[in-house]
Amino acid sequence: MPIYEYICNDCQTRYERIVMSAHQEIECPKCESKRHTLQLSVFSAGKSANGTASAGDTSGSGSCGCTPHSCGCR
Repeated sequence: MPIYEYICNDCQTRYERIVMSAHQEIECPKCESKRHTLQLSVFSAGKSANGTASAGDTSGSGSCGCTPHSCGCR
């Protein structure tokens, strides 16, 4: 059961949904619009038990343009 991230085309609200089937209707939780755009999910991997960063950890590298106040990844 994948979790997908969406942005509403009408009110610009960002939201996530667990999608059980390809025929499931998705609607915005704020305005109930069925018009949305699927977003690329950005995830972060934590540190391993020995304290080193895992392969997917890009925190602090600035590789996607993220700052403490905004994120260029989305």
